[in-house]
Amino acid sequence: MLNSYDRKILALLQRNAEMPVAEIAAEIGLTTTPCWRRIRKLEERGYFKRRVALLDEEKLNVGVSVFMAIRTNQHSREWARAFVKAAEEIPEIVDIFRLAGEVDYMLRVVVPDIATFDRVYQRLIQKVEIHDVSSMFAMETIKSSTELPLDYA
Repeated sequence: MLNSYDRKILALLQRNAEMPVAEIAAEIGLTTTPCWRRIRKLEERGYFKRRVALLDEEKLNVGVSVFMAIRTNQHSREWARAFVKAAEEIPEIVDIFRLAGEVDYMLRVVVPDIATFDRVYQRLIQKVEIHDVSSMFAMETIKSSTELPLDYA
């Protein structure tokens, strides 16, 4: 169970994983050593999956997000493994979700343009049979966050 100090630490580190421990401590009202111990304890307990740099899609020329709704008529473990392996091997596919409902999988693909997306699509369907695909192109990103809500922890 997290206490208020732990939640404050996680909130700050979600915004800036490079924030110095001394600044975190000052912000939450602790001294440096107890704050550092709390961060280490949170790491040991698995609250951090990893620390990463969030890169700018536009500067990297992958500013087009495409959402692929995948439906399959095959629900075997073998097909699912093959599908996930194929999707994971394509670097432009940055998110893969297995869903409940009419759509089985939702993928987010980042590319520079529609022609590049078509090449990604062709690579995927060469590797695994898909029953139905519906692709949606994001016109605008209104909210995109890596920060998780902490009220439920």
